[in-house]
Amino acid sequence: MTWHTGYRTEPPKYKPVAVVDIGSNSVRLVVYDGLRRSPTPIFNEKVLCGLGKGVAISGRLNEAAVTRALAALRRFRELVRQMGATRVFAVATAAAREAKNGPDFIKAAEKAMACKIRVLTGKQEAHYAALGVMAGMPHADGIAGDLGGGSLELIDITKGKVKGGVTLPIGPLRLIDLSNGNMQRAQAIVDEYLAKTPLLKNLQNRSFYAVGGAWRNLARLHMAQGGYPLHVLHNYLLSRKDAETLPELLRRRDAASVKKIDDMSKTRADTLPYAAMILERLMHFGKAKEVSISVYGVREGLLFSKLPRKKMGQDALLSSCWDFARRYARSPAHELELCDWTDQLFGKAGLAETADEKRLRYAACLLADIGWRAHPDYRAERSLGMISQATFVGIDHPGRLFLALTIFYRYDGEDMRGEMTQLMQAPAIRRAHLLSSIFRLAYILSAAMPGLLPKIGLKITGKSLVLRLPSKLKDLMGERVEKRLSELAIELGLIPKLMIK
Repeated sequence: MTWHTGYRTEPPKYKPVAVVDIGSNSVRLVVYDGLRRSPTPIFNEKVLCGLGKGVAISGRLNEAAVTRALAALRRFRELVRQMGATRVFAVATAAAREAKNGPDFIKAAEKAMACKIRVLTGKQEAHYAALGVMAGMPHADGIAGDLGGGSLELIDITKGKVKGGVTLPIGPLRLIDLSNGNMQRAQAIVDEYLAKTPLLKNLQNRSFYAVGGAWRNLARLHMAQGGYPLHVLHNYLLSRKDAETLPELLRRRDAASVKKIDDMSKTRADTLPYAAMILERLMHFGKAKEVSISVYGVREGLLFSKLPRKKMGQDALLSSCWDFARRYARSPAHELELCDWTDQLFGKAGLAETADEKRLRYAACLLADIGWRAHPDYRAERSLGMISQATFVGIDHPGRLFLALTIFYRYDGEDMRGEMTQLMQAPAIRRAHLLSSIFRLAYILSAAMPGLLPKIGLKITGKSLVLRLPSKLKDLMGERVEKRLSELAIELGLIPKLMIK
């Protein structure tokens, strides 16, 4: 039984599901393409209402923010109806649960959205944030931190388990209120809470998983400052030193230049210095080895919790790549056969590979035909863009570029010498070349149709690369096949050999 037994080859069904997140700073609607292992956002809109602004002082949600939030929720209700999302999960966090008029607001919000709204406790918010991190980074090990406008949730992730959640009232909007906009006073408040948080002792020399819009925007700023070539936030890494220098990076830029990074609103630009300061103090007290940006958080964690246990256990990357194959490949069944066919050359069969390399090989097989509809002159570039920019999770940036480069070469893309390859090691680039050569041989033999590859053998025997065809398929041989076989054999340092039997 192969790893993909039971995979269904028809295109994924469109069953949109919506999540409404009423936070202290923003009210957001995200509609996903379905309740699946790696859901893809098909619509994403936020309104920066600032519900949490002033709550720390007055204890109440201010009326202007409430009016904006309710207007946004009424719009969201209509959008959800237009998009056909029959399942809507709505949650509210710190501002709504702490304000004296929070219950009244929730009652009005439920009327505006025409659905039930769940007010999360701090521990529930931390738990879902951690589940979101685990859904997007299955091998996460460290502390997840979800920064909202009113609070910071911290939770430990160890060996696939979440534990030790804590909520700290040190979100940027609350700090601005409590400190009256004085950064030194705000830092003193943050230090007081972090010094009394035992959980941070578990962070030393581990990863800190940063969740929340403010920290994502800081990552964008860091990317822009360093000219980072891949504009993908998920799994973007900052060293502890990088994270500690973010406040200084912000001080060197004026508010106008910060806004240009991602067309930020004034509200978001004003809270960024506080978000940077909180992250720097977390590094000071926790001594993390690095910061990893997670685009998955409470919303994705909430959806992840709704999955059957079997789906939870699926590989996030392979699930995403399989959805791509089902949507874009000529024959998804052929891509599964390609996974098995390439097994003949790796592992015990010959070429050494690690478990992670095997996983990336399977992912590359699933993506190998996604560019076929493009003009031949543009298939390589189209595939490179689709894969490098896709909403994949469960993969780091070098791995993402490995997949993109493999399919780029599969379509005879010329050698790439640019910024992106600087994120990869030379052995990974060579392996991308090798896999692309195997794919070119497979597709010239099968014409991307299922049923042929399982009948064709390819193995390393001594110093020979042997292609074995059954006699009834001998007419598949031709100049193009001989050329592809010879190219692959040369790349492996072997002698090409054909067997008909």
